[in-house]
Amino acid sequence: MRRVYGVKKLMTYLDSVGYPLTEEQIHQLMLNKEIPHLRPIGDIIAFNLDHIDWWISHKKISP
Repeated sequence: MRRVYGVKKLMTYLDSVGYPLTEEQIHQLMLNKEIPHLRPIGDIIAFNLDHIDWWISHKKISP
C-alpha cells in the first residue's frame, strides 16, 4: 500500500501528479470530508495514495 503521512507530503505528491493544492485547500477538504484520509493515532494524518489517485480521477471528470 502506498501511503504518505502529513499534509506537506501529500502536497508534494499532488504536485508530482499535476494536481497541486495548497495546505489550506487540503485542510478544508479534510474538514468537509471531501478527500480520503485517515487519522490512525492522534494528530497523525495518513493518505492512501491509491485512494488519492482515485479521488483525483473523479475530480477531473466531475464538473
